[in-house]
Amino acid sequence: MKMSKKSQDYRLEHSPTLNTVLMVENTLMNMDKSIFKVADIKKKLPKQVNHRTLMIILSYLEECSKILVTMRGITWIHNTSPRLRKEISEGLEL
Repeated sequence: MKMSKKSQDYRLEHSPTLNTVLMVENTLMNMDKSIFKVADIKKKLPKQVNHRTLMIILSYLEECSKILVTMRGITWIHNTSPRLRKEISEGLEL
């Protein structure tokens, strides 16, 4: 089935569901290693996730400063410790 040019212009890009984003977040938080690859994430996920969808989620998590993506791999960096937040807010700026 061929789509007309006009309908192609209005087609939206697929967005991951909240459940999928939360599933990936929880998997990353509970990974055994500190640095891991995309293939490691796919193996640990409880449900299979499309590669493109996973990349969109990882990009979102990087923008939110929850993960760090380097040449060596991906690392979970988000910390919700109230004590750490207090120390950062009261600390001296260098």
